[in-house]
Amino acid sequence: MALLHASPAQAIDVNPYGARLGSARTHALFKADDMEVIRVVLRAGQSLPPHHVPGSVSLHCLEGRFEVLLGQTVHQLDSGQLMHLPPNMPHAVRAVEDSSALVTIVLCPG
Repeated sequence: MALLHASPAQAIDVNPYGARLGSARTHALFKADDMEVIRVVLRAGQSLPPHHVPGSVSLHCLEGRFEVLLGQTVHQLDSGQLMHLPPNMPHAVRAVEDSSALVTIVLCPG
């Protein structure tokens, strides 16, 4: 069964999962014509392979800690921190510990 996206003007709880993080899963919160917001959940050691998207991306670490690989440089993203990536920037993400983040992707027309 597919998860439903939030409706326009619907409040969405994005508080840290805390003790529930172990059973949480990645899911899209909403998708509009110009943006998509995803709650990404990764267990310690899990990663998203190198990729890029055509639009700008923001990564907001809600809990835990991530490593964001940009080229050969590793950037730390800790709980409460936000990182912006410009369009088409290749990147990979690895959870240093069980973690969740809000990922906002600007969708390019066409």
